[in-house]
Amino acid sequence: MAQAHVTKHVFVTGGVASSLGKGLTASSLGRLLKARGLRVTMQKLDPYLNVDPGTMNPFQHGEVFVTNDGAETDLDIGHYERFLDVDLDGSANVTTGQVYSAVIARERRGGYLGETVQVVPHITDEIKGRIRRLATDSVDVVITEVGGTVGDIESLPYLEAIRQVRHEVGRDNALTVHVSLVPYLAPSGELKTKPTQHSVAALRSIGLQPDAVVCRSDRPLPDALKRKIAMMCDVDDEAVVGAPDAGSIYDIPKVLHKEGLDAYVVRRLGLSFRDVDWTEWDTLLRRVHHPSNTATVAIVGKYVDLPDAYLSVTEALRAGAFAVDARADIRWIGSDEFTSPAAAAHALEGVDGIIVPGGFGIRGIEGKIEVLRHAREHGIPTLGICLGLQCMVIEAGRSLAGLAGSNSTEFDPETAHPVISTMADQHDVVAGKRDMGGTMRLGLYPCALGAGTVARREYGEPEVLERHRHRYEVNNSYRERLTAAGLVFSGTSPDGRLVEVVELPADVHPFYVGTQAHPEFRSRPTRAHPLFRGLAAAAVAHADRRRGRLPVDIPDGGVGGGGVAGGGPADGDMIGSGDGDGDAAGARAGNGARSAGGRARRGRAEQSVATGAGTTAGTTAGASGAAGTGGAVGTGGAVGAALPGGSTGPAAAAGVSDGELVSP
Repeated sequence: MAQAHVTKHVFVTGGVASSLGKGLTASSLGRLLKARGLRVTMQKLDPYLNVDPGTMNPFQHGEVFVTNDGAETDLDIGHYERFLDVDLDGSANVTTGQVYSAVIARERRGGYLGETVQVVPHITDEIKGRIRRLATDSVDVVITEVGGTVGDIESLPYLEAIRQVRHEVGRDNALTVHVSLVPYLAPSGELKTKPTQHSVAALRSIGLQPDAVVCRSDRPLPDALKRKIAMMCDVDDEAVVGAPDAGSIYDIPKVLHKEGLDAYVVRRLGLSFRDVDWTEWDTLLRRVHHPSNTATVAIVGKYVDLPDAYLSVTEALRAGAFAVDARADIRWIGSDEFTSPAAAAHALEGVDGIIVPGGFGIRGIEGKIEVLRHAREHGIPTLGICLGLQCMVIEAGRSLAGLAGSNSTEFDPETAHPVISTMADQHDVVAGKRDMGGTMRLGLYPCALGAGTVARREYGEPEVLERHRHRYEVNNSYRERLTAAGLVFSGTSPDGRLVEVVELPADVHPFYVGTQAHPEFRSRPTRAHPLFRGLAAAAVAHADRRRGRLPVDIPDGGVGGGGVAGGGPADGDMIGSGDGDGDAAGARAGNGARSAGGRARRGRAEQSVATGAGTTAGTTAGASGAAGTGGAVGTGGAVGAALPGGSTGPAAAAGVSDGELVSP
């Protein structure tokens, strides 16, 4: 009789500080297990009370990552998809808001038959059910990341739930990996293990004994310290894994493999496996660290003080660049910093490509429109995403079609020329008659591409599927006039009613494309998205012309990928991408304003610094990373010594004060 399939569980927790890189550690472990021939899925448990991050301020949460089924999820889900090269769904992200909503709804229906509803067992049972539902016959390993830091009140129900799952499935079928900080104290010249010991003690006090400890630090961990941690935390010597700062996030799987984490996991769980196949990943890393070309690409948005707000955009851009054997040096430009043509021209000096990403609200709109006008007139390759497409249409209406005052009803409900209007099924939401959360046009939708267009050339297919997140659309009553003015509507919904892609013809502009979708969500480091690859190729050609070089041959395919902003190992990107919200020096003022240094949440800003526990000085847009600054570990609780070079970081004192939500 065949033995029943048993799915194994790996739980990833974090201690000492936020922004250590639990998400990237979990993603890298998942990548290693998949490369060993195992079927892996991943999940993030977020302890906040929001049902999802869809209505959260991007300065607090970072980007909202949208899955195929339209779920608005944590940005770590994007890491999971990119590293595993899989499409996840809404079940990959569980929040306390979802859990409590489900339990209370069941209680209202009489589902508990008069019981007193409590955190234990009812809340923990709901959490366990959401974890166990992923353990299907088609999955060998479920990796579940627990958000927050051990010791946080909000995380306690999740830690209790995974303790119970571990008991129910058996110790041979579950493993806990604890990611902790081992800070370096410069005055004594020592790496200190005591914070990790205390963190593990806190975990053990609630009934969870970690099986492996991943030690985050700014430098390699000596073997003697590993043995000490193993002894004091009661784990196997080979289960103490050093994870020093890496030049690129895509180096992390190699770091963990060298330390033996994946080998320990498969042995400990009794999994059948093969050796790691590095073929695809090694090609990626070659392009990450040794690209043949460079181009400067500006990302123009209103949330540039927190690059995590555009995390998938930056990773997709890097993937596109490495797909054409290049490095994208990212220049962050705040769209609310200027509105005049002269200011736009100055900000874009030396730029080879432009991305205008999505967003909501009127702040910074005129700056985006000026940037697009300059890009259109001067032949700078440009990609508009979601709101970026809408701004392209507004600019074309004003400058090409003679529709003075063209605007979106989102910004000016009384505009004389609403070239962008509210979608028919969104009027009641905008009017406040229906919930804001989860009501946009979300998820995967088809798009038909016109023959002979730039979009069709880049995609190479007549119809594509892309993920969406929007309430507004191109007003069809203006399509004829805009077409006559030279704007091409190159992609629509299959029925032709909804504009999906706009562009300028290839003989008019080298690359000027806007998409209503969010193509960044479907990009992979080993499989660049066609639009980002097309932008990168056009930007490289522009850079060559600007430098007076002959054009280079761009490969037709190959592994795309991302290094870090500025590319390669010299950009100071870090392993950290956790889920904490440590404030940077001079953290957010009460009204949402951000002082010099900004907010280095999740340790992902390209110019992030801090070594060890922040005792080594560094700079994040001018803010010191010294211990105690802003009450954070280093800057924003991040770990990772800044390296020379890299991209141009956001302005030091951006002064964001409107605190707008991520949805209108």
